[in-house]
Amino acid sequence: MDVGDPFSPPGLASRTHPSVMDDPMQHRVFVPCRLGWILAQRTFLSLFFVVVIGVGLSGERSAAVEPARLASSQLIEIGDLLRQGRTLEVEDRWDEALSHYEKAIRSFPNELSLKRRFEFSRMHFDVRRRLADQSYCRSLEQLSLDKALSVYEEVLVRIQTHHVDAPLWRELVEQGTNNFDVALSEPAFVEHNLHRCSRERIDNFRREMRRELEQRAIRTREDVRAAVEWVALAAQRDLGISPIAVVLEFNCGATNSLDAYSAFLTPDQLNEVYSQIEGNFVGLGVELRTEDGRLTIVRVIPRSPAEYAGLRAGDYILSIDGRDVGDLPMEQAANLLQGDAGSLVALSVASPGQPTRTLQAERRRVDVPSVDEVKIVDSLHGIGYLRLACFQKSTPRDLDDALWELHRRGMRGGVIVDLRGNPGGLLIAAVEAVDRFVESGVIVSTRGRDVREGQTYSAQADGTWRVPLIVLIDKDSASAAEIFAGAIRDHQRGTVIGQQSYGKGSVQGIFPLHSHASGIRLTTARFYSPLGRSYCQVGVTPDKVVQTVARPVASAVDPANDLTLATALDFARQAITRPNSTAQSRVR
Repeated sequence: MDVGDPFSPPGLASRTHPSVMDDPMQHRVFVPCRLGWILAQRTFLSLFFVVVIGVGLSGERSAAVEPARLASSQLIEIGDLLRQGRTLEVEDRWDEALSHYEKAIRSFPNELSLKRRFEFSRMHFDVRRRLADQSYCRSLEQLSLDKALSVYEEVLVRIQTHHVDAPLWRELVEQGTNNFDVALSEPAFVEHNLHRCSRERIDNFRREMRRELEQRAIRTREDVRAAVEWVALAAQRDLGISPIAVVLEFNCGATNSLDAYSAFLTPDQLNEVYSQIEGNFVGLGVELRTEDGRLTIVRVIPRSPAEYAGLRAGDYILSIDGRDVGDLPMEQAANLLQGDAGSLVALSVASPGQPTRTLQAERRRVDVPSVDEVKIVDSLHGIGYLRLACFQKSTPRDLDDALWELHRRGMRGGVIVDLRGNPGGLLIAAVEAVDRFVESGVIVSTRGRDVREGQTYSAQADGTWRVPLIVLIDKDSASAAEIFAGAIRDHQRGTVIGQQSYGKGSVQGIFPLHSHASGIRLTTARFYSPLGRSYCQVGVTPDKVVQTVARPVASAVDPANDLTLATALDFARQAITRPNSTAQSRVR
């Protein structure tokens, strides 16, 4: 259908998605695929920037797949990867072990030995992370056993009602047992709960616990509760452990084992999820990752306290308020950076090849922009560029502002939307972003075990931009970013350039609990492209593949140092100079 001038902006008609706004799932999100921290007032874990997940762990149960035969060189490589990971485990570097196994699974997505080590490392990491969370520790002190069991039962009800797969009750108990078993060997848990308890005594209890649970018939939700209550009371009797701590470990183990994206959320984590949905929080505004044993800044949010203080991507933190962080676990170091708005923190940082420097930053509210670069990259041809960093509540408004700004600056030859490194975010934000460029038809559909999770989201003609479109993706473009790129590809609305995307095809819901100020994140549905394609472990295939070693570290938009962007610019220029070009035909 002819939609008029392909270079014209949309009219000012309002747009709504009644079916979306009336969705019974108020907060349908895509958990991102990245290990990192955006430091907020409290531990900032989940949703956009901070989740631990496994690549290749699709977040859904699947039938057993006959493993492909591996070449001897591949078997050697897997062996090396396992040895490297075990070294990190022995050194208690669980955050780095997770990152290591995540990368390894990308190369060998069907290798069960790597997935098992990932899950084992994840359990250790999660135990430490919880015990470094003040809100979780308060729960241990404030809850009674009956209240803790009520929390656990409510979680089981939520799983039974909303999770994309029907629960296997015995498996949930087994996973809780495995998690509690890991906790019994984790120094942080032992320090909190096991005072003057010998290793022999702990091991004897482990054996008794497993014997008892193996003999129990566990067929219903009530059986699960009874089994966990027995373990909690037995642990209190034999080891002197608070039964509340036992129940909560079983709770976390069951929820976190459902898939790679479901998780129990402590009160502080739940609050931070809502902050992320809004796109703001109190903190410094840095994303951190442990690299080679160092606490490294991988991103500084524009106009944040960190940027004003002089912190830069690539810096590594040596000390916080005079305390050396070199030997601290990631989560403990992250806690030192947190604080109330207006409070100050002193940092000692260094950069590769540069001397150590000391600086001070003030914690304050940080607005996280979902669009963090907007510029004309070719003034002669009027080609615009914007980088969509994530999908949050403000994304539709941010995208509108960016497109109109580019239009005022002379955008006429096309716009490049950069989704590289975009880990995901809100479902509704992804739908509305696609709707800015697609006139009609399905954007994405979702299907879940709960019939209410079956939704079809469609585009509306009002307010559609007709400018030629190029979308950039890479291996870290995931979830909502894949919905955007996949819809543009299926509708032939633009050209997708870059690398195969991450391959995450599930939707998560955020459920606050009634029995406690905590919550859970559950995988509730799987999503499909306009043509019905699943994204799970497949992702989006670019129209034009550009293989690069790594994304440029520098924040500047520079085609001279960015092969993917340079390729997109060349394509856009050629499309403009060709009559009846592909770029123009795709907007009609």
